[in-house]
Amino acid sequence: MADEKNLQNVDDVNLDEQNVSEQEEYSLNDDRRVKVLSPGAMVAKRFFRNRTAVFGMAVLVFMFIFSFVGGLITPYGESELFYREDYQQKEYASAIENKEFRYKGTSDFSAIVQAQMLLAINSKKESFEWSKVTYHVAKESDDLYACKNDAGEVIGIAYKAIFNPAKQGTEPDLETLYEIQKAYATGAASFSAGGQNYSMDADGNITTASGEDFGYISTFNVQALMGDVFLSREFKEQVIEEIEAGVSEFVFTDVDGVEHEYKMSFVPANNRYTITQATATRVYDRYSKPSKDHWLGTDKNGMDVLTRLMYGGRVSLMIGFIVEIIATAIALVLGGISGYFGGWVDNLIMRIVDIFYCIPSMPILIIIGAAMDNASVPPKTRMIYLMLILGVLGWPGLARLIRGQILSLREQEFMTATEATGLSVHRRIFQHLIPNVIPQTIVSVTMGLGGTILTESSLSFLGLGVRFPFASWGNIINDVNDTYVLQHYWFIWIPAGVLLLATVLAFNLVGDGLRDAFDPKMKR
Repeated sequence: MADEKNLQNVDDVNLDEQNVSEQEEYSLNDDRRVKVLSPGAMVAKRFFRNRTAVFGMAVLVFMFIFSFVGGLITPYGESELFYREDYQQKEYASAIENKEFRYKGTSDFSAIVQAQMLLAINSKKESFEWSKVTYHVAKESDDLYACKNDAGEVIGIAYKAIFNPAKQGTEPDLETLYEIQKAYATGAASFSAGGQNYSMDADGNITTASGEDFGYISTFNVQALMGDVFLSREFKEQVIEEIEAGVSEFVFTDVDGVEHEYKMSFVPANNRYTITQATATRVYDRYSKPSKDHWLGTDKNGMDVLTRLMYGGRVSLMIGFIVEIIATAIALVLGGISGYFGGWVDNLIMRIVDIFYCIPSMPILIIIGAAMDNASVPPKTRMIYLMLILGVLGWPGLARLIRGQILSLREQEFMTATEATGLSVHRRIFQHLIPNVIPQTIVSVTMGLGGTILTESSLSFLGLGVRFPFASWGNIINDVNDTYVLQHYWFIWIPAGVLLLATVLAFNLVGDGLRDAFDPKMKR
């Protein structure tokens, strides 16, 4: 019996120790007790369980790093212009086979006298009268006529052969040109003019008595477009050869050994050949394709597209956040006051909300944008006005949401306690009511950011929002107004469109995730 009692006592002791052990295991003072999360930690835990919301947050983090950090590390500036050497065909000279009379003379050989002389030549008259003055026409050949006064002095000539001086600035006077034309018309081997003796060969080459080249006669008139450009004889002769050979392109090597490319086209309207030269010109590096220097190419202004996207993202995100901050501040104040006081105060504020709801926002924004264009508002000031206007027009929906939340919160016990303790109305609204609607406000603001960025982008696309030199995703996509750019330069508008789409989608995903995380009925 004694042994049985001892065994019973041992079992009782073991049972007591087991009970004590179990009590110690579940003691609230033990480190192994159940942990209770704070409300903020619970919201964060539920948010990060939502994979789509986490994906949206990751996209937003990338966009902020891309826009704000990328703009700091990029080697290019927001409005830095890039240039390239481009060969362009510019009109350089013209050539024409002369078949009509040209005139040179003194002051007495006016345009009217020239016309009267041409009539006399066509009528084969030896003289004509104009303004009671008699003029005499002397025929040297079918291509050369001289106009003389009654004293027998030559006051003008009409000729068809073109004299080309050997040097720039050595155009002959009337007497010399007349003797040159007369010698060429009569086939003379030499002539004198101005006290100088000249020789002419059968090809029309003219030299001075000292053997220096003076010029030559040609039936073609080849002249430079610019008055300060002198065309060498070699160039003129090559042009004539190419015209006779029917060639439209040729290469000419100048005295310095540099080759120049020329194109020639015939203009039937004036029976003239137009000669263009391929000239190296420094131009904007417009629509350059992606390369190692410009990963996404350049835009229509010759600016780096990737850099513009970085700065454009900074502007679009800043505008979105500042507009939502302005709208939220107005909504919290008016919505809080309306929900707390109720009565006529609530009616007044809600009628103001109704008025703002009736305002056609987009037409108003378009009109204001056009007015700022007309007033030549600076781009930076224009951006500030844009944010203020969007913020003032964007608060009514959020104010109504806050007002509805506060109407239900003001009837709860904690508000009765604030009245019992004698807290002021200001503290009741802004220290107890407003903090309780912050979660719903954050959700609404997050989802509204995407809409604000889209609105800004739409206005910038229409040319009524952010203006050059500032970049935004909207005014970058503005280049697709040109159908040719839309079809051939995808790197101009697709990256900006993708960034805009991804950012707006990410804000919506984060907003949905926050809404689910703050919902107390959401399953743990």
